[in-house]
Amino acid sequence: MVALVQRVSEASVEVNGQITGAIGPGLLILLGVHRHDTRAEADWLARKCANLRIFSDESGRMNRSLRDVQGEALVVSQFTLYGDASRGHRPSFTESAPPEKAEPLYRYFVEQLAKALGRPVPTGIFGAMMRVRLVNDGPVTLWVERKPKAGS
Repeated sequence: MVALVQRVSEASVEVNGQITGAIGPGLLILLGVHRHDTRAEADWLARKCANLRIFSDESGRMNRSLRDVQGEALVVSQFTLYGDASRGHRPSFTESAPPEKAEPLYRYFVEQLAKALGRPVPTGIFGAMMRVRLVNDGPVTLWVERKPKAGS
């Protein structure tokens, strides 16, 4: 499971002209689910995102987590994070989980992140065509991945 984590001053996601999720300062998390992922990867990644120390402390050093700053999180599913463009010009998405596996793990990740933060986590709509707007703060963008265990 992979999260493209962006520290933002604000972010929103829109589907069919309607905003389905919006946040102020916090993290926009674009989430990709691998075909071999389980709840174990989602648990680890939710804890990691909640506790990732990428917010400034009083000295200006990245030393505070989303939990520490009481920031918000917005999660948007993005199967294309597992796209492989190493051959040819059309990406292959064979490593991405099929929707029937990805959606429950996506929802589970959101639930676990909400528990870790102690507040609801707004989202996009799984499988929909979405417009994501953000103001990246820093900019700070990290790729955080928990690879599934072999044989899963």
